[in-house]
Amino acid sequence: MQRRQWNALAGAAALALVAGPAWSQGYPNKPIELQVPFAPGGTTDIVARVIAEPLGKHLGQSVVVINKAGGGGIVGAAETARATPDGYRLGVATVSSTAANPAINPKTPYDPINDFTPIINIAATPNIIAVHPNFPAKNYAEFVAEIKKSPGKYSYASSGTGGIGHLLMELYKSLTTTFVTHIPYRGAGPALNDTVAGQVPIIFDNIPSAMPFIKAGKLVPIVVAAPQRLKDLPNVPTFKEVGLEPVNRMAYYGILGPKGLPKEVVDKINAGVKKSVEDPAVRKRIEDTGSLIVANTPEQFAEQIKAEFAVYKQVVVKQKLTLDN
Repeated sequence: MQRRQWNALAGAAALALVAGPAWSQGYPNKPIELQVPFAPGGTTDIVARVIAEPLGKHLGQSVVVINKAGGGGIVGAAETARATPDGYRLGVATVSSTAANPAINPKTPYDPINDFTPIINIAATPNIIAVHPNFPAKNYAEFVAEIKKSPGKYSYASSGTGGIGHLLMELYKSLTTTFVTHIPYRGAGPALNDTVAGQVPIIFDNIPSAMPFIKAGKLVPIVVAAPQRLKDLPNVPTFKEVGLEPVNRMAYYGILGPKGLPKEVVDKINAGVKKSVEDPAVRKRIEDTGSLIVANTPEQFAEQIKAEFAVYKQVVVKQKLTLDN
């Protein structure tokens, strides 16, 4: 009897090993959830919704965008990490949810490196330092001279403690030995509103949300984090140009799944996204947000996440940052 039980268990285990790849080869056979770890309307949500429809067509099943906001991206990312690794609940990965917030928040309920399966970085968005028109500097040389001349006199707004704007500005401060006070907000919208109103003189933000105010003359662009100068801001240098290449980091919008996602599933989603962004209409909709198409491999995206997390972890240690500052 005992021998028969062991044989039955061994047979079941062998069947499971065969069944795993078998079901993943038939993936997907039902709708897929794509969880956005932020509220509707932001760049993350826009990119997710632009890619969801064409991706669903290429996969043969609808891709439904679900918003799971909270904790600077942590709430939604935690749900993705806890999902069954079958490819039916995926998440949008951002720098905030996979690097910046985990770097500063010791209570993050997931490991950004080991608890996910990176699939693809869809697109990346430049970031920018901009100032209120009344700020006594209109270009980068004047800006750095002014804040060095008056340490502590000025403050900067960000979308929140632990967000990419916060940690990039702290990285900037550490490299330039300057000091401006951090004023965190509950999102980019309120931060921009107060900067435009003159309540805070400086902001570090994503290009898509800041650009309308720049074009309207309500903010003055100072320096951008981008591979090269932006066509809409030809006179604004990149951080690399001003000798601060470590700050020349963009925000990414990728897709990942929970740890242990089968390679067959990863490859199908990766190929589906790449086919989607080959469509000129899809590319244009993403690029209209101010983003640049990336569409890389799972391995490349995994390395990007590791690199970003390492950079922001160093910033947190060097600047002695906590959730309270």
